[in-house]
Amino acid sequence: MKRKIIPYNPRLKEFARQLRNNSTKTEIFMWLKLRGKQMYGYDFHRQKPIDNYILDFFCHELMLGIEIDGYSHNLIEVFEKDTIKNKRMNQLGITILRFSDEQVLYDMENVLRAVEHYIIEFEESNNK
Repeated sequence: MKRKIIPYNPRLKEFARQLRNNSTKTEIFMWLKLRGKQMYGYDFHRQKPIDNYILDFFCHELMLGIEIDGYSHNLIEVFEKDTIKNKRMNQLGITILRFSDEQVLYDMENVLRAVEHYIIEFEESNNK
């Protein structure tokens, strides 16, 4: 099966690199669980430019983005931007799973379960 080409804004590449080099504590914790194809053999990338946005984590094969939301995402203007970003990702065929900093720090087991659940559902729907 041929990979879908996903557009991205090349001007975001350097900013994404800066974000990777200045990851938050929760992004680092999450990356330790996703890197090196640890999650069912799927390859995740961090701070991946897609369209005019940057996703915290992205797996092309699963068409899955994972976002870790800090305190600022509780603010209405940030929440509204997140909603627009989610809508655009969905238009591109990408599903977004969102987790709060607190979930990643204090409930990583259930965060990973949610990602595993998505993967199992994805595999079941694509093997029929």
